Amino acid sequence: MSVLKKLAGQTAVYGVSSIVGRVLSYLLVPVYTAYFAAAEFGIVTGLYAYVSFLNVVFTYGMETTFFRFANRPGADHRELYDRVLSLLLLSTGMLTVLLMLLARLLLGLLEIPAGHEQYAIWVALILGLDALAAIPFARLRLEGKARKFAGIRLASILLNVGLNLFFIVLCPWLVQHGIARPLLTAVYNPSLGIGYVFLSNLLASAATLLLLGRELLDFRFRFSLSWLRPLLVYAFPLMLMGLAGMVNETLDRILLPKWLPDGFYPGKSSLTAVGIYGACYRLSIFMSLVIQAFRYAAEPFFFAQSTEKNSPATFAMILKWFTICCAVIFVGISLNVEDFGQLFLRRPEYREGLAVVPVLLLANLFLGVYYNLSVWFKLTDKTYYGTYIGAGGAVLTIVLNFLLIPVLGYMGSALATLACYFLMAVLCWRLGERHFPVPYPMLRLGLWLLLATLLVAVGWQVEVADWWLRHTWHMGLTVLFLAALYVVERPLKTVR
Repeated sequence: MSVLKKLAGQTAVYGVSSIVGRVLSYLLVPVYTAYFAAAEFGIVTGLYAYVSFLNVVFTYGMETTFFRFANRPGADHRELYDRVLSLLLLSTGMLTVLLMLLARLLLGLLEIPAGHEQYAIWVALILGLDALAAIPFARLRLEGKARKFAGIRLASILLNVGLNLFFIVLCPWLVQHGIARPLLTAVYNPSLGIGYVFLSNLLASAATLLLLGRELLDFRFRFSLSWLRPLLVYAFPLMLMGLAGMVNETLDRILLPKWLPDGFYPGKSSLTAVGIYGACYRLSIFMSLVIQAFRYAAEPFFFAQSTEKNSPATFAMILKWFTICCAVIFVGISLNVEDFGQLFLRRPEYREGLAVVPVLLLANLFLGVYYNLSVWFKLTDKTYYGTYIGAGGAVLTIVLNFLLIPVLGYMGSALATLACYFLMAVLCWRLGERHFPVPYPMLRLGLWLLLATLLVAVGWQVEVADWWLRHTWHMGLTVLFLAALYVVERPLKTVR
């Protein structure tokens, strides 16, 4: 139990930057949905979908590779840090320039009108700056400097949020009231509009590198071809796995405008549908926040625990409580999603897609389970299995989006995401039983997830018109689930 407490403590510290920071960013959703139409927000959704893909290409698995090689016997952490960062420095420079040259092509794929090429250029610079920060951040995690890691992450997010509010809310208000015109003329261009979302991100990414100055100054360029092969052999499957993961996570927002039939949503363009789906997708952020905070702490933790005799029992216990916690989040948010929609999606057009939120929450829950289960192929250096699993999920994602988008619209994309992550979790568990057996309580967890899903389904199917009665009904279902968990799982010392 002590190791579980240690992991929980580290997760809590990383969660300061992940959860608090992302919640602050999440507070921008009502700003975006109040100031921008769904079609404009569709531009942000589409470009950031490509960012997710390209982030994987820019770092190509080097964070996990850095952790793996740093935990090998006799590893020289300083030399490894220098060599990995040197490699990323070279590749990032080339990729950033290439992406800037292809700016018009990228915008064309999203059907964004000409004249907005600066959006893609800013995105390229954001990707480059974030890639250069990846290994210094990984070094902080390796050295257990969770507080510094969290502080820098949080400062960057706060700056990004502040700049968004300054450019999108404050500056238009000052213009409207004729205040500080000379200063505004120098820093604000009303015609840029949605572009300030990308510009704010770019400035925050640049500030992050400045805050990592000590780690970057403590770096000496070392590049050797003899070092490349073992690093790339381990990292390349991780990159392919990451790309497959991004197909599963973001491809729906790229495919939706291409495969959605004209007039599917009367009076709405395909870019508007992407904006609605992207805004509703963000309501599943609470699940992804927990998963992200967990991953920051768990990856180095799992590697460190791998040599312990009772590590399989520890891994099983971690998965159990992780899944139970996520199931509580799934039930609580799904049964109250209408309130979240009213609070965060300011324009009624965005709230038309709220039905996808429970599906996406459950999908992200299975993604978190998959991340837990994937420890076996990372510890056994069989990362190619992750590539196979991710590729299988990617194929399923593409096929289901192709079949379901013309019939169900963005609900088809949500169902494809759920099916994909469920398949990946099941495949990872079954393969792991052969290569790295862990006594996961799968039947028990499956029953809890089934109960959670049934309660959410009942809550959605039984419609109650009165506001107070509806909320009492949904709260009762939530309390019922919590009570069942308390009664069954109360003996915490028992590992099942």
